[in-house]
Amino acid sequence: MSARKHTALPKARTLIEALPWLTRHHGKTVVIKFGGNAMIDEELKRAFAQDVVFLRHAGLRPVVVHGGGPQISAQLDLLGLASEFKAGLRVTTPEAMNVVRMVLAGQVQRELVGLLNEHGPLAVGMTGEDAHLMTATKHYADVDGERVDIGRVGEITAIDPGAVQALLDDGRIPVISSIARSNDDEDTAAGAPGVFNVNADTAAAALAAALGAETLMVLTDVEGLYEDWPNSDEVISRLTATQLEKLLPDLASGMVPKMKGCLHAVRNGVHTARVIDGRVQHSILLEIFTDEGIGTMVVPDANTIEGAT
Repeated sequence: MSARKHTALPKARTLIEALPWLTRHHGKTVVIKFGGNAMIDEELKRAFAQDVVFLRHAGLRPVVVHGGGPQISAQLDLLGLASEFKAGLRVTTPEAMNVVRMVLAGQVQRELVGLLNEHGPLAVGMTGEDAHLMTATKHYADVDGERVDIGRVGEITAIDPGAVQALLDDGRIPVISSIARSNDDEDTAAGAPGVFNVNADTAAAALAAALGAETLMVLTDVEGLYEDWPNSDEVISRLTATQLEKLLPDLASGMVPKMKGCLHAVRNGVHTARVIDGRVQHSILLEIFTDEGIGTMVVPDANTIEGAT
């Protein structure tokens, strides 16, 4: 009797293709920065949650770090507060800081935790304030060579990953809002004492390094780092830390914190950092579990990568 033609065979081939990657990443920590269109599109949000839960059930240890720029701007508009940016950073008055805290910890984080927990009691939300996870000092913007005060914007000075490690060891998925405590006990600014708004790309990179993560993944709204934008839409698939450092001065302002984060991560013990297109459903799974991968991967200088540009 001839063997039946099984229409499900391609699914089996896909699973087998994932096997070496599953083996390689089993038990490893992956820090994922959630942002861009993936954060505001309902279908992409749901697909993101499915991906993260899949990673957890596949034996990885995912950690999610998020910001919430569009949601913060919308809430500020609703309250009649201006959204102002200097050197690519939000000017954060004490009043605006209250809104940032409310939106990140009370809206964006809760929604993401809810989506993850549709698949089981997995996700736990926290902010950088909790258990002294993230400590920051005041950050000043550089505008045309001038030092400018942009309010409650912080620069991370320390990470204490103990609470996150405990959640990971308990099989949970930490979901972290990019707010940090001040490192100055005397900091009692009106409205939001002792709290800073920190860039989520920077926060994710610092946390990945502190956790000794295998991978940092940054979701964005482009395909990756372009070879020669805007003259070409060819994406650089892999490059070393030094190669990236040389490109930084010429990058578009929106990509700078993401690529600086990737550089910091791989220079501080993270094996790979990747910028991937969050507009593609299941982009995380495509990047981690397929031979092709998508986006741009940054590796430490010790790694010799063929084809790096």
